[in-house]
Amino acid sequence: MGELDANLPLQLWSHPAPETTQMWIFKTQVEKKYNLKIKGYDELYGWSIENVADFWREVCLFTGVHATSRKSVEDQDIYERGPTPASLFDQILPPDAPIYPRPDFFPDVALNFAENLLYPLHPAGSVDGGELAIIAATETSREEVTWDQLRQKFAECYHALKHQGVKPHDRVAGFVGHNTNAVVAMLATTALGAIWTAVSPDTGVGAVLDRLQQIEPVVLFADNASLYNGKTHETTTKVRDMIASLPKLGVLVVFEAISGTDIQAHIKSLNPPSGEAFTYGQFLLQRGHSSDNSNTEIEFDKFPASHPAYILYSSGTTGKPKCIVHSAGGTLIQHKKEHIIHGDILPGDRLFYFTTTTWMMWHWLISGLSCGATLILYDGSPFFPHGPLTMPKFIDELQIKQFGTSAKFLSVLEQKNVFPNNDGLSLASLKAVYSTGSPLAPSTFQYVTKAFGSQVQTASITGGTDIISLFGAPCPLTPVYQGEIQQKGLGMSIFAVSPDGTIIIDGSSGDLICTKPFPSQPVTFFGPDGPQKYKESYFETFTNVWHHGDFIRFNPSTGGMVMLGRSDGILKPAGVRFGSAEIYNVLLKFFSDKVEDALCIGRRRESDSDEMVVLFLKMSEGGRLDEELRQEIKSVVRRELSARHVPGVVEECVEIPVTTNGKKVEVAVKQILCGMDVKTSASVANSECLNWYREWAANN
Repeated sequence: MGELDANLPLQLWSHPAPETTQMWIFKTQVEKKYNLKIKGYDELYGWSIENVADFWREVCLFTGVHATSRKSVEDQDIYERGPTPASLFDQILPPDAPIYPRPDFFPDVALNFAENLLYPLHPAGSVDGGELAIIAATETSREEVTWDQLRQKFAECYHALKHQGVKPHDRVAGFVGHNTNAVVAMLATTALGAIWTAVSPDTGVGAVLDRLQQIEPVVLFADNASLYNGKTHETTTKVRDMIASLPKLGVLVVFEAISGTDIQAHIKSLNPPSGEAFTYGQFLLQRGHSSDNSNTEIEFDKFPASHPAYILYSSGTTGKPKCIVHSAGGTLIQHKKEHIIHGDILPGDRLFYFTTTTWMMWHWLISGLSCGATLILYDGSPFFPHGPLTMPKFIDELQIKQFGTSAKFLSVLEQKNVFPNNDGLSLASLKAVYSTGSPLAPSTFQYVTKAFGSQVQTASITGGTDIISLFGAPCPLTPVYQGEIQQKGLGMSIFAVSPDGTIIIDGSSGDLICTKPFPSQPVTFFGPDGPQKYKESYFETFTNVWHHGDFIRFNPSTGGMVMLGRSDGILKPAGVRFGSAEIYNVLLKFFSDKVEDALCIGRRRESDSDEMVVLFLKMSEGGRLDEELRQEIKSVVRRELSARHVPGVVEECVEIPVTTNGKKVEVAVKQILCGMDVKTSASVANSECLNWYREWAANN
């Protein structure tokens, strides 16, 4: 661990041999090709955002992409799989392309998203068909899938979907857990040029329909049940209610994700309005028995790089979620940049992220296949059966190298004083701990280093569903400092700006913007009003730049980033702007034994002359909020932050509202407190608790 410097945060980690990393090798190749001398990450980043087309060309060539020219597809030329010729990337994007309207990246390129995941390319080497592509685990089981087996499973599903008439731009949905079946169904869907979308089986029917009714899938894959915390949860009732409201659904396919249930009875009770229901085995048999249908060597159709691959959804806490359409080419190349160059992920590395199929991080994880990584999938509770040591034991058992989770999970381990390296676990395989979903508190940075080892990189990252990738990324060339995301991602021209759009250079906080185009910008939002929604969501707050909706601070001394919460939830008492994360960090550092969770809201009604900070606390089991603790919290906030940060009201609440992805619902509560009539969507997982906030607002 580094020494404390008066001008810098505490240094927690640095790479022992940065010159061996893929980022260093990439930098060296750029220097040689462009006759440059690049000193460190800052200059590499500067080159990447000043030379947008050249940078993305070099990323494509370095990381490896299976592609051909769109003209050769039109001419039906013979295609041979392999690294793409450099000439194909002569045209990356139009000269001086703006960030809006979305420019067409790689306009001459045609590719197949699934092919790039099934036949990985990596500058450090390739994988053998007999090596493991996936290890899929539940609370009670383990499944190993080799690359050859994955390709076979894919081919069977591909032929079955094709037999059902699935074609490019059709939507195929999954009501599926984090398992091999979900990966196979996604690969088969995108291989056909159709669009994959998924929702986790723990999601309520209303939230599922808020999403799927908008996109009208033609095929729905569904798990028969899920296992969580030792209990089996059947999905029959949910699926029956869902398909009754999807009139254009033609095929329902049920996976036997959990054995021991009567799947035939499950199927008999389910009939899509305009089609049939099958078990997965029956679905595969529908295609017939010709030898061609069992061949794993698919002749992959090629589609433009901007062809859609995924639909993801905004949180939609106060309205129906927006259906965000992401491109195959943009998603692929962004993820390969982040995995290979930023993450230094090598073929055979065991890559894990605790996620559901709904979350953007599922898609980010699955792209690890394109780098030759072995994906570790886990479907179940992170605390079963070994309590807080369940995931650390999992790391040791499966020799995970990159372990990804949420900031919330790490803060829970911190609060429970879990130190895996003191409990007989070696964690020898572990190289990095990834964290996202919400800001990682400074104290949790230090906790990860102490609990998992000083050799482990704390890779806090930020980006989001909107870009299906990262704005803030890990970096092997610079240290990890306590409380900071390491660096701006290569090629991502991001800044903090003041309310009038002025770029902030002194380290003050502001709104996160991006000023240059990047490949993973959404293609559009789904639906006839999609283009207008796309513009309203990102390009109306500031002129000609992407407004991400996050409140952020950049450290000029380290290049690091500090996330401060959503900008639409910014607090502004007496005109001083700050993010709720600053308050949460103080609570976690000083009151974690008393406070389980919190919600910090700025309240200003028409009759109020200023905004008041209201802090709601969910107390730990057996705890209570008394006046002594209330004053102690205010005193510590004043000392650690400022007088402007001190909550005007500190109140105990019964529950903290969260989305189905586990994010705090600050904006809806803010609107309730400010007197607005808010109709929350089914995306709020525990929306019934909002009635408590309505009652509180009415009486206070």
